[in-house]
Amino acid sequence: MAGRNQGCWDRWYQTAQKRLPVLRWLPRYSLQWLQLDIIAGVTVGLTVVPQALAYAEVAGLPLQYGLYSSFMGCFIYCLLGTSKDVTLGPTAIMSLLVSSYAFHDPVYAILLSFLSGCIQLVMGLLHLGFLLDFISYPVIKGFTSAAAVTIGFNQVKALLGLQNIPRQFFLQVYYTFSRIGETRAGDAVLGLICLVVLTGLQQMKNRIPRVHRMERLSVRISQVIVWATATARNALVVLFAGLVAYSFQVTGSQPFTLTGPIPQGLPPFRPPPFSKVTPNETVHFGEMVQAMGAGLAVVPLMGLLETVAIAKAFASQNNYQIDLDQELLAMGFTNLFGSFVSAYPVTGSFGRTAVNAHTGVCSPAGGLITGALVLLSLAFLTSLFYYIPKAALAAVIICAVAPMFDARIFRTLWQVKRLDLVPLCVTFLLCFWEIQYGIVAGVLVSAGLLLYSISRPHIKVSEHGAILLQPSSGLYFPAIEFLCDTVHKRILSVSSLSTVILDCTHVSNIDYTGVMGLSELLRECRHKRISLIFINMQVCKSSAREKGAHVVAG
Repeated sequence: MAGRNQGCWDRWYQTAQKRLPVLRWLPRYSLQWLQLDIIAGVTVGLTVVPQALAYAEVAGLPLQYGLYSSFMGCFIYCLLGTSKDVTLGPTAIMSLLVSSYAFHDPVYAILLSFLSGCIQLVMGLLHLGFLLDFISYPVIKGFTSAAAVTIGFNQVKALLGLQNIPRQFFLQVYYTFSRIGETRAGDAVLGLICLVVLTGLQQMKNRIPRVHRMERLSVRISQVIVWATATARNALVVLFAGLVAYSFQVTGSQPFTLTGPIPQGLPPFRPPPFSKVTPNETVHFGEMVQAMGAGLAVVPLMGLLETVAIAKAFASQNNYQIDLDQELLAMGFTNLFGSFVSAYPVTGSFGRTAVNAHTGVCSPAGGLITGALVLLSLAFLTSLFYYIPKAALAAVIICAVAPMFDARIFRTLWQVKRLDLVPLCVTFLLCFWEIQYGIVAGVLVSAGLLLYSISRPHIKVSEHGAILLQPSSGLYFPAIEFLCDTVHKRILSVSSLSTVILDCTHVSNIDYTGVMGLSELLRECRHKRISLIFINMQVCKSSAREKGAHVVAG
């Protein structure tokens, strides 16, 4: 009886560890881990606060919503996440998607977070993560490159102090250049200075040599100072710009466009809005869902794709395993509970995750420190954010999204497989029109190319008294007609042919339509007194396939 109870307890605990990964690493937690997690959490916190303000601007929402969206993921992922490095929060790409599908309205953005979380939870529970595999790498690169251009150019108006510029990309380009003469000198000068400083600090960080214990203490201290300055560059630049703006405000003149007042205090914990009341009408839940349309598919899928890609990359780099379905659940709960604190949809941030990993984080507990810093900022520092110039936030965003544009991918695909340039270019160009059209078109083009390769497999043909045909892949129903046509052409082109050999070495799969097609081909060859021989056939596990293979061979 005791052994049975112990077995039940062990199974229950294993299940609990699978669904609550915190139970795996918490018993091994140590003081050394705590020290490193605090350092990593503080460093990421100094990065996330200015980025959250900037990304809320990209999403077209009041700046406090960027902070509202930055802390729930830190706490949820600590309990449910399987990667020690990943940090969840607002990102440039997700903010751009929210801008497109939430119509710059906090009510729609919060509801979008709730619905995205529900969809991601369902995907995790039903193990539907494989759907992400249908979004090919060229489509992802086309989307992220277009997003980088769109987000970056969207910040040019803030960098130059231009007003009343439309958000639609092509109109934005036209009006930005047509109103270039209205540039505010103060915003332009400050924005360019911030860009130069941020770029310089980023390059400095990339060139810092590794710290060795054998070096002198003064050298090691100087390297740590330079690294810390470069890592916290966003916070330092925003702080510097805010101090400059405040000094001008004290003197009575203000050459910069400021962020303005931000409500102080934590967001209330309440259910997300399922309707919107305006002075003229009430927009009901169904109408809101209909208005968001394709966003209910694009936002959760792209959020999962970004998080999973980041988690896989850092798990491989740091030699540990992640659970894909558990990552989907962590994302889903983050967006679901985030909607109760007025958050918009979030995902994994590559930049902040890289900072987290580089500072030596040992567990997801580092996110608790980051989340606490965001909450402290909301509680006590929002009054100081009034003086942050919009040009400084624009510079932060431009430097954050610039690495997302990968010009080398065009050359790489040209060298590896030129046909992959088609979905890349289709996605890249159409995303400037509408994001959903670009992604859907890219996926359809990729699927078309995949189906074409399945329906037209490479068939190696050789003649040595008989015709030998060797298909390079499985024979599914789109490909069987192509194979039969190839055989017919060879039969007609060769006189006095007596034997056709079909080498099935690479044919590991065949469906019923393929079996029937080969049966028909066998009858035609017999009618023309030609022997059709099958060699190197694979052993099929299914009895139906075995019967089908017997029909063809017989």
